[in-house]
Amino acid sequence: MIHLIREKCGVKYDNLPTILYEDNASCISHLNGGFIKGDRTKHTSSKFFYIHELQKNGDLNVQQIRLSENVANLFTKSSPITTFKKMVHKIGMQRFKDVLIKGN
Repeated sequence: MIHLIREKCGVKYDNLPTILYEDNASCISHLNGGFIKGDRTKHTSSKFFYIHELQKNGDLNVQQIRLSENVANLFTKSSPITTFKKMVHKIGMQRFKDVLIKGN
């Protein structure tokens, strides 16, 4: 499925698994374990465990990333200014004012 999405979006791939970075160790262990039938998950539909199936099939590779390195947190969490600036630089975001100065 992920390869189909990549193909439709024009993203080249070499049949390598998509890497999903996660900063929550508990979430990673749950994904690695797959669908666990228990008191808290007994009413959860198995379709929500699709990620585990993708991982088992080799289409997805879940890797742990440090909380401070997760650039998705730039949009979801308040960070110290140094961390914020590092993440902004990491994704290539620039201030419009700086772009205009460099362009002259």
